[in-house]
Amino acid sequence: MRRVLVLLGGVLLLLVGIAAWGWRQCHVPVAPRAPTLVEIPHGASSKRIATLLYRKHLIVSPFWFDLAVRWQGRGARLVSGVYAFSAPANMLQLIDRLARGDVAHFYLTVPEGLRNDEVLALLARETGVPLRDWRQALARLLPDGEEGRLLPETYRYSRPLQPERMLRRMLDAQRELLQSLAPDSHAWPRLRIIASIIEKETARPEERPLVSAVIHNRLRLGMPLQMDPTVIYGIWKTTGRFSGNIRKRDLTTDTPWNTYTRHGLPPTPICNPGAAALRAAARPAKVPYLYFVADGSGGHAFASTLEEHQRNVQRWLRIERTR
Repeated sequence: MRRVLVLLGGVLLLLVGIAAWGWRQCHVPVAPRAPTLVEIPHGASSKRIATLLYRKHLIVSPFWFDLAVRWQGRGARLVSGVYAFSAPANMLQLIDRLARGDVAHFYLTVPEGLRNDEVLALLARETGVPLRDWRQALARLLPDGEEGRLLPETYRYSRPLQPERMLRRMLDAQRELLQSLAPDSHAWPRLRIIASIIEKETARPEERPLVSAVIHNRLRLGMPLQMDPTVIYGIWKTTGRFSGNIRKRDLTTDTPWNTYTRHGLPPTPICNPGAAALRAAARPAKVPYLYFVADGSGGHAFASTLEEHQRNVQRWLRIERTR
């Protein structure tokens, strides 16, 4: 009987020792050797997750991690995704993060004024998702491939990234903005086109409503818009390339987007305009301007009459000759 008691005491002592060791393993923080990203695959078991974390030097024992997950009953509730680790944390804290789905967030900025193909190339380059996937996603969302429907902005996302979801966010963001600017959706195609021209004509915030006014005033009077960016887009759209320099013969080469050879607005936007350009398109300045030309300082000189405009052009030509 005494031997049995001694044996039971030894077993109990061993169990207490193991439990104490396990408690220590679960509660002692582990500091990452460097900021670390770990992707937890969808449907991964707690054992697989433990192995991934161990290989990244984030836990000291896959066994105790797996056991702790099972003991807490969280095996089926750990959320997949990419997680960022930089601060010391113990196993229980890591399990809690995975159960909350506290995944890493990334930020991507889409500049104003890019064509659809340029936006997709940027998204592929910055996210690592193949360009083919982005093209297929956009084709599903916009079967006609219409330009100018994506709102340039800084977007937050998590990985793995779903291209269609990201592009839908960009479409919805523009739709919400247009809804606030013009409740009648029939006005949106026109606003997109005008805003895209504004976006390409000036980057100065104070000039956008003025360029918008020139466009609206010319359309109202039946004057051709004569905007160089529309010519450039037409060349690219019809030939697939543009040399970077607009020539005099380009102005007379007719395309559906050439606002020198055709009156009215081009049939589609020429880029994806930003929020400021869309606002300017909806709210042009109340000025009589019909012309503008570069002023040599990065901005433009605006004019209401042809005579005034010609003087501004001569001033610009003198600046160019000096340079």
